[in-house]
Amino acid sequence: MGRKLFVGNLPYETMEQDLESLFGQAGQVETVTVVRDRATGRARGFAFVEMASEDAAQKAITALHGHQLGGRALTVNEARPPAPRPFRDDFGGGDRNRGGRGGRPGRRTEPRW
Repeated sequence: MGRKLFVGNLPYETMEQDLESLFGQAGQVETVTVVRDRATGRARGFAFVEMASEDAAQKAITALHGHQLGGRALTVNEARPPAPRPFRDDFGGGDRNRGGRGGRPGRRTEPRW
């Protein structure tokens, strides 16, 4: 079992300090990362919490899975590594026969002015 936990179904207003104090009740918290949208900076509704020990992580899962925060029941479980992504060698969409630009054949590529 790992010490890194996935926390899902978070209210969008949740801050790192909120989770640190909540998970601190189960044991020592090393890091809290609330995942945010790059463009808006708004939380995406999930986070990762790394606990100091295996026992603290298990205690946090047991105590906080289903816990109500901001009117939402939290999902707390062990974080899994991300799935491997397939390798793409074409660097984007489009049809290889048309120079990788996509679109209809014969479409104008230079500006109109």
